[in-house]
Amino acid sequence: MRKEIYITDYNCVTPLGFNVSSNWKALSEGQSGVALHKIIDNQDAFYASMIDSDKLNEEFNRIFSRNNNNDFTRLEKMLLISLQPLVEKHVISEDTAFILSTTKGNISLLKNQSELPEGVYLSKLAEKTADFFGFKTKPIIISNACVSGVMAISVAKNMIQAGKYKDAFVIAGDELSEFVISGFNSFQAIGSGACRPYDKNRDGINIGEAAAAAYITSEPSENEKLRFKVLGDSSVNDANHISGPSRTGDGLYASIRNAMNEANVSPEQIDFISAHGTATLYNDEMEAIAFNRMDLQNIPLNSMKGYYGHCLGASGLLESIISMESALHSTVLPSKNFEETGVTQPLNIIKENKTAEIKYILKTASGFGGCNAAVVLEKVIF
Repeated sequence: MRKEIYITDYNCVTPLGFNVSSNWKALSEGQSGVALHKIIDNQDAFYASMIDSDKLNEEFNRIFSRNNNNDFTRLEKMLLISLQPLVEKHVISEDTAFILSTTKGNISLLKNQSELPEGVYLSKLAEKTADFFGFKTKPIIISNACVSGVMAISVAKNMIQAGKYKDAFVIAGDELSEFVISGFNSFQAIGSGACRPYDKNRDGINIGEAAAAAYITSEPSENEKLRFKVLGDSSVNDANHISGPSRTGDGLYASIRNAMNEANVSPEQIDFISAHGTATLYNDEMEAIAFNRMDLQNIPLNSMKGYYGHCLGASGLLESIISMESALHSTVLPSKNFEETGVTQPLNIIKENKTAEIKYILKTASGFGGCNAAVVLEKVIF
């Protein structure tokens, strides 16, 4: 019999707060981190979700007063703050994995540099973070476009089940940067206003930044306050296009099917879907097709992009955490800014805060290069 794998602790750092409780309070009140920001000097302000640098530095200094603030980049501060509460409560052993999910890491270090700085390598970011907390194993890096955060959960689950590790700390983060913004601008993918996933009038994404962390184990202690089983997972690349999603949703459909088969749950048993929902024309349509192919069109669904923007490598883990909070609070949150369906297939998109008993959660993600991922979580009732 395979080991049962549990998520028993988590934390996040976002524009809405530096812990889970402050984020949940803000989300419950309908607050969004998306606002007008000027990131590139020679360009107009645009809608994005950005953490206040002064507040970030203040929080970092409060928690890590023994360290020199100038020794760490913005992203590193986000990652360290998100992980600190978890390492305080859980032992790091020789059998503990450290898994970092990020798409671009410290890409901002490239600005105005004539040579490639050492810190820009993802391996260096992972090593610096792991060494800070005294991890004893070699860091594992997951950098597979926008499915990275969901895949990090899957990698932790599968490596613990394979006996490679007893537990794992999964951390995810990306920051707003000129490099990322320029890249999405080249695709003409950035929206003119606050993003509207699945809506008829959607016209593109908002970039966001965040960090998130989770503790995953096969041996939860009796005093754990929360416990979610990672029942099933899958990642399928349909290799459709370097940036365009499959028009038939093949990869996402296969990912969902495989994850639900492993979890041994039927479409009718899924209580809530935390979808990717970028508010781009083709992504949202592809997701609607994939969900309908799996007969999930009647399951309550939302996208968190209207609250956080698209946080790249952090999005999958952050949104998984918020979905687990929804289950704990027996409340589903609306897909912010959604008004009128703009996809060809029916979906049960949540429009207002609602009370709901949530046991089984489906979390999905899709990204450039045809990558797709899905994970099924089960709330354990004590």
